[in-house]
Amino acid sequence: MSLKVEVTTDLEPCFALRRRVFIEEQNVPEEEEWDALDAVAIHLLMTHEGRPVGTARLIIDGEAGKIGRVCVLSDMRGTGAGAALMRFAIGHLAARGDLTKLKLSAQTYAIGFYEKLGFTAYGPEYDDAGIAHRDMVLSL
Repeated sequence: MSLKVEVTTDLEPCFALRRRVFIEEQNVPEEEEWDALDAVAIHLLMTHEGRPVGTARLIIDGEAGKIGRVCVLSDMRGTGAGAALMRFAIGHLAARGDLTKLKLSAQTYAIGFYEKLGFTAYGPEYDDAGIAHRDMVLSL
């Protein structure tokens, strides 16, 4: 499969993917999806044969990198695309050399996916935009 992941400044396809997955599929309220962090985030775009199929955003917070807004189109789930996107995100943040850990907020059904990538869940389950989540961390 010809997947390509890269840092992008073209936010239109990233936002279109997030709209389709989070707002349309998962019913996240639009006002909760968009925030000021988009202006300072590092945005990743994954394409398959030129078609945008996944995105994530990376936020630097002191010695921690936060991976968020991770989404992959439904027809690409289960193909390894999500793992490829996450491996790129982890590698990109680790290569900075100034971070000690990576964090994310996982939808509870996806905890096993993130555990396979080395993340560990901690703390209680909580509601974010009507969806159950848990925090996860990966030490670098």
